[in-house]
Amino acid sequence: MFEPGKMKIRIVIIGGCLVLLASIGWVSRGEDAWIGEPHAKYKLHYKEGDKKTKEEYVSFLDRGIEDVESFTGKKYTGVFSVYVHPDRGSMDKQWSSDWNMPGFKSECWMVASGVATKLDLLSPLKWSAEACEHSYSNAEKTQQLITHELFHVYHGQLNESPDFSVADTIDWFVEGFATYASGQCDTARIRQVRNAIWFNQVPASLSEFWTGKLKYGLAGSMVMYIDHKYGRKKVLEMLLYNKKTDILNTLRTDEAALIAGWKKYMQEKK
Repeated sequence: MFEPGKMKIRIVIIGGCLVLLASIGWVSRGEDAWIGEPHAKYKLHYKEGDKKTKEEYVSFLDRGIEDVESFTGKKYTGVFSVYVHPDRGSMDKQWSSDWNMPGFKSECWMVASGVATKLDLLSPLKWSAEACEHSYSNAEKTQQLITHELFHVYHGQLNESPDFSVADTIDWFVEGFATYASGQCDTARIRQVRNAIWFNQVPASLSEFWTGKLKYGLAGSMVMYIDHKYGRKKVLEMLLYNKKTDILNTLRTDEAALIAGWKKYMQEKK
């Protein structure tokens, strides 16, 4: 593809007369260039290979933004970028730079990441070949995944650490909030967590909630419990903090009491 460049004007003398010569330059865009597309809340960036399906991505993003703003009752505080990476190599290169981790190689289940200013997404067209645990054909799960990352964007725009790089053992809340609010804390995860509680196989500290195979269910159900016991307003207040002590202080409780209350709630939950 080509796109017009700037018009260039030259003044030359021909036969003793001044003559203006105008030329229009053309710049090759190519398949490797990012295509930018502005939207009301975000700017979408994609490459030629995703041009035919980008409207599907827009639909997922717009629906996710509606869900975020419905759950929180607030609007995003700023416009953010969405990058649809054409392959895992492109996404890893970006994350290596963003996270200052040269040579970073993502796990196969990692297909997206959201912070205050940006959402990175592996092209769903490549999930079958370059990802595991995700199927683009499952529209409900795809929507929840994208909405999950959009909650991270919203959270980052409010948090003291917009990219969550400066945080004191609050991974459980960052991920738990996005998991619960996006609808990913489903009946299957709830059942797994209840079984783990029954067999006394759950962590004794909040910092361990975002570990192991049950981490999404553990973290998500903890935020579900906080929403139930303390209310949505308190959950949204917690988005401001990047320290576990601040979160516990705003709840006026301690770690042991919070976990004990969560266990009781989960055991009684139908």
